[in-house]
Amino acid sequence: MSDDALALCISTLSGTFDSAQASALCNQFAGASSTSAGMNDIVVGLNTLYLTSCGALVFVMHAGFAMLCAGAIRSKNTMNILLQTVMDAAVSAIAFYILGYGFAYGSGNKPNGFIGDALFGMSRWYSKNNNDLVGEGWQNWFFQWAFAATATTIPAGAVAERLNFNAYLIYSFFISAFVYPVVVHWVWGAEGWLGMLRNPALTHLFRSGMIDFAGSGVVHMTGGLAGLAGCIMVGPRMGRFDSNGNPVEMPGHSATLVVLGTVLLWFGWYGFNPGSQLLISTQANASVVGRAAVTTTLSGAAGCLSCLLTAFFRHKAWDLLAGCNGALVGFVCVTAGANVLEPWAALLCGLTGGWVFDFVCWVFLKLRIDDPLSAAPMHAFCGAWGVFFVGLLAKREYVCASYAKDCAEWVPHGLFYEGDGRLLASQVIGIICIFTWVFGLMSMLFAVLKVCKILRISAEEEQAGLDVSKHGGSAYNYDHGLGKPEKAQALGL
Repeated sequence: MSDDALALCISTLSGTFDSAQASALCNQFAGASSTSAGMNDIVVGLNTLYLTSCGALVFVMHAGFAMLCAGAIRSKNTMNILLQTVMDAAVSAIAFYILGYGFAYGSGNKPNGFIGDALFGMSRWYSKNNNDLVGEGWQNWFFQWAFAATATTIPAGAVAERLNFNAYLIYSFFISAFVYPVVVHWVWGAEGWLGMLRNPALTHLFRSGMIDFAGSGVVHMTGGLAGLAGCIMVGPRMGRFDSNGNPVEMPGHSATLVVLGTVLLWFGWYGFNPGSQLLISTQANASVVGRAAVTTTLSGAAGCLSCLLTAFFRHKAWDLLAGCNGALVGFVCVTAGANVLEPWAALLCGLTGGWVFDFVCWVFLKLRIDDPLSAAPMHAFCGAWGVFFVGLLAKREYVCASYAKDCAEWVPHGLFYEGDGRLLASQVIGIICIFTWVFGLMSMLFAVLKVCKILRISAEEEQAGLDVSKHGGSAYNYDHGLGKPEKAQALGL
């Protein structure tokens, strides 16, 4: 470290520490950075801290999902949906440790483009995960598990208020152990057949490969399509449609919780999207991280306003829940291209995503598909729109920066930037394959559970509410001297 750099370091830290402490810290850093080994330790430490912090932000999204789901359903099922959110984290951690990470990222003796074949139970971890940027790579497992847990928790909103808890545990394990990891391997694995991240020595799909930076397809389509299969197979809630097939409103019990959940998810998305760069130790990485934060913010804001205004034109009222849903729609849409979109394109992505969401919700009601949280329209269909949007407006220079491409050569980019359509074709193939894989497998699983008569709770249990019938109480104990039967009657259970 030069004398000028040392002086600048001391000056910068003096605002936080006293002069002696600032001098000691900067001199220690100067000593460490004077050797290549010292610099390597700093790089590994910085990248580890960054990815671990982003993984923690992604995990905070579970609090957001919990609050959003709880507020959007009736109070008599609150404990059930909250327990499911906690179980999503626990079940997915075990499943991802035993099988999921290996299927997603394992590269063993016979690597292939379809599924991973090593690192089950984190075996042979040291020989597979030690390099100068991430050290031993423990943080990689943690960060990727946080994403797996997110994909696993999305379907809960689609099947809320009538799914058997045993069936929930089965599908939760199945998604995080097998369904989701295979999609990850396709798109993000070094040998995966579908993604742009495939080893450069291997042939890429259409000489391009699919871009899905943080998972509009990998995470959100997977979770949303699992939810779609579930809410179709389990059927609508009792009383959701009248005898003529017209929808009957079943509003959630707490707009406050919905807003709290939305804000927590918004906060967590700053780990979800910027964190997907995985590294921050170089200027190029830092630039991508910063751009992802900007595009994420703008798309969410545009989606919020899009759905809010659409609801106003339809109902002549400013709908709080529509604004919350719109913000989440914007985040889902931009997740695929947060690293390769211009800020104005991110605005357009969120704006149009709001229209896609409202249209699909309308179609669902016409088809009598009951999705209490609109999880499938939001995550499956808006996730697909986000993947498709990248094929239109991925900027060439940003693709080069994000994927270490040489811009002096041909680089896949968006069709509207005079691209040749290879990237768009890759995006469309990705959407079709993810839909077929996830919806097909999850439909078969839910069909088996239905045949075994463990998919849906009984009519009596649904009428009473899952909290009382399955979890031994209520999330809200309004006890004014009433006995249990009287209290249940007073609560409308």
